[in-house]
Amino acid sequence: MNSLNTSDLLSLEQALAKMLAQITAPQKTQRIPLTAAAGRITATSVTSPVNVPPFDNSAMDGYAVRLQDLKSGIPLPVAGKAFAGTPFSGEWPAGSCIRIMTGAPVPAGTEAVIMQEQAVVTEAGVRFAEPVRPGQNIRLIGDDFKSGDTVLPQGVRLGASQLPLLASLGVEEVEVFGQLRVAVFSTGDELQPVGTPLQEGQIYDTNRFAVRLMLEKLGCSILDLGIVRDDQAALRKAFEQADDWADLVISSGGVSVGEADYTKQMLDELGEVSFWKLAIKPGKPFAFGKLHNAWFCGLPGNPVSAALTFYQLVQPLIAKLAGQNNWSLPPRLKAKATAPLKKTPGRLDFQRGFFTVNREGTLEVQSTGHQGSHVFSSFSLANCFIVLERERGSVAAGETVDIEPFNALLRN
Repeated sequence: MNSLNTSDLLSLEQALAKMLAQITAPQKTQRIPLTAAAGRITATSVTSPVNVPPFDNSAMDGYAVRLQDLKSGIPLPVAGKAFAGTPFSGEWPAGSCIRIMTGAPVPAGTEAVIMQEQAVVTEAGVRFAEPVRPGQNIRLIGDDFKSGDTVLPQGVRLGASQLPLLASLGVEEVEVFGQLRVAVFSTGDELQPVGTPLQEGQIYDTNRFAVRLMLEKLGCSILDLGIVRDDQAALRKAFEQADDWADLVISSGGVSVGEADYTKQMLDELGEVSFWKLAIKPGKPFAFGKLHNAWFCGLPGNPVSAALTFYQLVQPLIAKLAGQNNWSLPPRLKAKATAPLKKTPGRLDFQRGFFTVNREGTLEVQSTGHQGSHVFSSFSLANCFIVLERERGSVAAGETVDIEPFNALLRN
């Protein structure tokens, strides 16, 4: 099949590069308790205030020994016990060992800890049959972090992998960037809020609902301006209210051919916004630019197109606006298509798919069904995008394709 003439369309990579090149890191920071820091971005590097571990301690339940006391086949009497939180504090006679538990400080003079599985307890004492290596099973002071070491760099999103680490160091507060403020609204007379009975020609406002859910997952503070009707005064009021409050304004609808002139005229008065035609499917119409105060992203009106452009373009934009460094999507993988996939050359196609690993350990992927930009069930059943190259045509069963596993924003 011949390619459609798409030379005037902007590639996804070009669009994203244009957006990110204009964005700078946030300046406002605040110091907040660790208990309130989930989802926030570190504004400075975090250093350890203590040594971790803070003392030499045992990595095993077993016996603390001095090497000179070990003689083959001769059992050692137990001179005492050491527990986590209750160290051994008595005299340690020569020719004896100390019973010790995991995490307990090792008694002074300890040269090794022998795990209990390698010990034989007799009435005469404890016998060790295995060879003993100096320092074995001893965790040294500062082995993980030394006081003053960088624990987390600037620009890290704090979550379940980072916050317990900081808590283990006794860190009570952390310097973070200010929470990103995002205003969102939908445009269109045909839209109705979820829960409202539909009249003829009306549909539910899926886009704003989906965008809100994704913004919440990204840790944004949200101003929801609802549905704005196709009225110039109402639209201007919404844009001005959003621009006054937000760092980023996101609208859906009103950016496709036939709609853009009306919206573009207003946005030209409020800032500098470009209306792009992207060489991706779904999600061809997209708008980006700067209002007087806030950045602006205009998403397509079709639900799947709106979700895809948010995921591929707005998500990395939000990461940079929020101050997150080294953000990236999951790497693309190779998979075998288990059934034919329809495609017309000309645009990079993000079909929704479900991938699995077969018995031979090979990745396989199949479409989730109807790929129309209005069919959101294709997302709800998927765990990846099937990414088909811009000039590629239809795919036969058994051909290799690229897949992009969903990150946490879309993953169930």
